Amino acid sequence: MELILFVGIQASGKTTFYKENFFKSHIRISMDQLRTRNKEEQFINTCLNTQHPFVVDNTNPTKADRAKYIAVAKAKKFKVTGYYFQSKLAESLDRNDGREGKERIPEVGIKGTHRKLELPGFDEGFDELYYVKIENGSFKINQWTDEI
Repeated sequence: MELILFVGIQASGKTTFYKENFFKSHIRISMDQLRTRNKEEQFINTCLNTQHPFVVDNTNPTKADRAKYIAVAKAKKFKVTGYYFQSKLAESLDRNDGREGKERIPEVGIKGTHRKLELPGFDEGFDELYYVKIENGSFKINQWTDEI
């Protein structure tokens, strides 16, 4: 089974990417929906215990943020795949401007996540790692090369 871990600032395309690529095969775990870490943990444990593939669709900006997910997945023999979303601040702010209501993130939140963003690496325990960027309105996926 598989854990897919998204990494990237808000409005970098993570949820849209999930809908286009994993909606039919993986459960989506997102603090945007669940709102509390307790609920998140319960859903993750359910996926782990039932061996159901899942995606953690959060910003996961730091190695410490990602470590907790990777550790529990590895303990249950899950494959861990990471997708880093190109996180250009200006582009994410522009995409965010097009959002309405609760989907719109305060600019200070996006900038704060961008400041603490750490690039992922295989040394964290990823089995596979990809770089995702948006070009001409569609996603382009490349193998991770430790270079941006």
